Amino acid sequence: MKRLRFRLEAWLITAVLWLLGRLRPEAASNLGGAVARMIGPRLRVSRVADANLRLAMPACDAPTRARIIRGVWDNLGRTACEFPHVPALRETASGPGYELEGAAHFDAVLAAGGPAICISAHLANWEVMPAAAKRRGADMASFYRAASNPLTDAIIIERRARAGVTLIAKGAAGARAGVAHLRAGGILGFLIDQKMNDGIEARLFGHPAMTASAAAALALRFAAPVIPARVIRLGPARFRVVAEAPLALPATGDRHGDIAALTQAMNDCIERWVGDTPEQWLWLHRRWPREIMPE
Repeated sequence: MKRLRFRLEAWLITAVLWLLGRLRPEAASNLGGAVARMIGPRLRVSRVADANLRLAMPACDAPTRARIIRGVWDNLGRTACEFPHVPALRETASGPGYELEGAAHFDAVLAAGGPAICISAHLANWEVMPAAAKRRGADMASFYRAASNPLTDAIIIERRARAGVTLIAKGAAGARAGVAHLRAGGILGFLIDQKMNDGIEARLFGHPAMTASAAAALALRFAAPVIPARVIRLGPARFRVVAEAPLALPATGDRHGDIAALTQAMNDCIERWVGDTPEQWLWLHRRWPREIMPE
């Protein structure tokens, strides 16, 4: 029964991706945004987003929170329906594609020939950033959470491979592969904005938030520059990819303290980015401990 369900799910996803791929990128984006705006705000999970906003941005009144949540769903629907078009997106001056700001930071890593860490967040269409870095010549690999359906997982891997993105599944084997990638001089990408219960406590919008520390630990282990990079949505299938100057690596000799300090610096980047475009972040995730959340 499970095998049949896996096959049906994979067939449905393949069919939807094929249909979306027949549309122009802007049309696919607009379709996803319209459907998600209509359905998403009515779903129970939107209450999670509202509670997160009340905790993180208490100055936002109810109408502002509702507008942000509607924007979150709009962006999420667009991101989902843009997925089959990401491999075709290029750096362009207008229309579907992206503009790249701060490319010199990636170029410096390539010129040095050494390993680097790239941190980002679930902002705008986060699939665009690793693809843009890869097209810049960066040997980038990104961690991801494997789908429970192996057939669906294979579809995701194949689609992202079309954009030149190498994926490493989270887990013990993935950790070893990530270390090997850094040893070979590659760039390892992390989305660090989601809750990780076995991470370390850092602050986000002034509140404790369990945060993955692997990016900081590996950066210090390899003395690798940490490049913060984010995606900003400018319109349907239109983005700005922004690479920032590498974060300073603490070197106090206290390894645990240095990891904590660097992890906090990463969270500070996330907080600044989300503050700039709150409607483009994934507020639907339970990011903070339940005991400090508003009712």
